[in-house]
Amino acid sequence: MNVRTRVAPSPTGDPHVGTAYVALVNYCFAKKHGGQFVLRIEDTDRQRSTPESERAILDSLHWLGLAWDEGPDVGGPHGPYRQSERSDIYREYVRVLLETGHAFKCFCTPQRLEAMREAQRAAKQPPRYDGSCLRLTNAEIERAEAANEPYVVRMKVPEGGVCVVDDLRRGTIEIEWNTVDMQVLMKSDGMPTYHLANVVDDHLMEITHVIRGEEWVSSAPKHMLLYRYFGWEPPKLMHLPLLRNPDKSKLSKRKNPTSILFYRAMGYLPEALLNFLGLLVSSSPEGEEVVDLGTLVQRFDIEHISLGGPVFDVQKLDWLNGRYLREQLDTAGFLQRVLAWGFEPSRVERIASLARPRVERLSDLGPLLAFLFAGRLPVTAEQLRDGKLDGEQLRRSFALAMWRFDAVRDWRVAEIERVLKSVAELLGQKLRDVTRPFYVAMTGSPTSIPLYDAMELLGRDIVRERLRFALDLLGRPNAVEEKAWKALQAASASPPEIA
Repeated sequence: MNVRTRVAPSPTGDPHVGTAYVALVNYCFAKKHGGQFVLRIEDTDRQRSTPESERAILDSLHWLGLAWDEGPDVGGPHGPYRQSERSDIYREYVRVLLETGHAFKCFCTPQRLEAMREAQRAAKQPPRYDGSCLRLTNAEIERAEAANEPYVVRMKVPEGGVCVVDDLRRGTIEIEWNTVDMQVLMKSDGMPTYHLANVVDDHLMEITHVIRGEEWVSSAPKHMLLYRYFGWEPPKLMHLPLLRNPDKSKLSKRKNPTSILFYRAMGYLPEALLNFLGLLVSSSPEGEEVVDLGTLVQRFDIEHISLGGPVFDVQKLDWLNGRYLREQLDTAGFLQRVLAWGFEPSRVERIASLARPRVERLSDLGPLLAFLFAGRLPVTAEQLRDGKLDGEQLRRSFALAMWRFDAVRDWRVAEIERVLKSVAELLGQKLRDVTRPFYVAMTGSPTSIPLYDAMELLGRDIVRERLRFALDLLGRPNAVEEKAWKALQAASASPPEIA
């Protein structure tokens, strides 16, 4: 067998360390068996997918040192490698499913679906499509189509019995069919959902092993059913345990930075981060913890993957990165990394133009600009509260800004200013009173170089982490507060949060 694996990120946000973790496992498995590793962009969510996010994903994985044999940037014999460019392919397979009776058109309105879900919640039943449109006659379908009523295409699911999923690491998993929803396969806009597109693409791209996160276990029956409907041999499946915080909760940006871009901006070396992720896949049998990618491939064995969630321990990453800085680089190499990290010529020129009007001596540059080259700042809650906003207003301003910054696609001064003005308007406060604590949170001082410029230079990931730290100092919103604050945000004119 010619082994072929893939990673298929969705370009709807910043590149996640979990994506790098899954990509590394797929890469190691393929290369260990002399096979190919494919990168595919799953951009069927047209509202949230952006070219900027795709570019960031590709750049981040390349930065880490991973390379793929086929993908949107390198081409290959199974392209195109963006799902948005494969719409005609999916429509043909939807037609096949409809003609063979394995799928049906659903004309249910959003209002009817919401009423159905409300009734299921009231009856303490799991949310699941009730099959209403499955019972439509041909004449009723023709009338709806003649009236141009919008519809989606859903898959049929067996009413009883058990789906048996064979997992390479977990063994046999049994899931009852009556818990599996009649999944939407094609949306009303003609775009496929993940479930259809991923099955069709994996088959046409000759993927032999699908290695993905354990959150997809519940979806495996839908995918196995589609392979059966099409008469295709399914790939081998393996579901990886999710990365965890030290408290064993699922790794999320609420508790830990999750973006690869954050770790790059903080000055972690790509070799160290990839090494760290490799140790999460499986520990070194010899106890040696500094290992390169070639060694990770050589030692890779799925039997060594623990099914307990590996802990993303930032302290361990710090220790490992320190070893790389001290042991793997000579002085010239260290200097080269320092210059590439924080002293790119155009960035230095921008910093100099902002700093020059604010100094009397060159030695003033140190305290003025230190925040641009620091990680966590030594800021206290008392410093943050030293302004005109009361405690709740202050906490809400940081939370609202953090959520809104997540939705900003073009990280520029004008957009940063727009967000902070919208937060001030939402709170009914003067802009200068709102921005003062932001100066402290971002720079460690109530005055510095212009705030919006400073935040652009820091980058979204560092800004988010400093806002998260400020909220930790002041008290993060509880569930009731968060619900109320998000409702306030949703009712405003600014872009909604991107989850």
